[in-house]
Amino acid sequence: MFARIARRYDVANRLLSGGMDVGWRKRLVAAVRRRAPQDVLDLATGSGDVAFALSRGLAPATRIVGMDFCLPMLDEAEAKKSAAGPGAYRNVTFRHGDGLALPLPDESCDAVTIAFGLRNLADRDRGLREMRRVLRPAGHLFILEFSQPQPWFRPIYYCYLRRLLPRVAGLVTGDRAAYVYLNETIDQFPGRAALAGEISAAGFANVQARGLTFGIVALHEAAR
Repeated sequence: MFARIARRYDVANRLLSGGMDVGWRKRLVAAVRRRAPQDVLDLATGSGDVAFALSRGLAPATRIVGMDFCLPMLDEAEAKKSAAGPGAYRNVTFRHGDGLALPLPDESCDAVTIAFGLRNLADRDRGLREMRRVLRPAGHLFILEFSQPQPWFRPIYYCYLRRLLPRVAGLVTGDRAAYVYLNETIDQFPGRAALAGEISAAGFANVQARGLTFGIVALHEAAR
């Protein structure tokens, strides 16, 4: 499914979020920056927007690996890196990898980020435990993901999500079914407290969650 929409993915994201996805990524980068990591894994990197934002926002010596299961998405990320010029994003590399069996050694990262990708893992607990495995003892996990909005905003949000979003996305990407899947996964995804419980159950400590934009998105941070 993601392979089908890879070429129009960025345009659709910007349009369907009203440009708010840029601000959400800035909040993620700011949270990561406070931890001053040296080695960062951006899991489910997609077309690379988070990896590139991390490169711009963190110290130049930071090593960033963007990893994804979908090869056409990685092709888009590589194309964007090449288009930025030979001197841009030197500290970013892209790798193919499965979030349920990361091709990385134990304790090899200071930070793991995953933005809008946790919903797509077939086994969230297994994926979270893999993320913990590759983190160093003082490492941190950062999850930016859709969540359940504040009660007063839910009727408005779910009307948009179920009725308008698939139609507009279908016109932009030519693949309405992919965005029907999107609204179904958002609808079924746990809220902040429930997801924090899942993260704790996977072995993480000091789990914190912040709601963004009336709660439709949440930023979770946890320590290994």
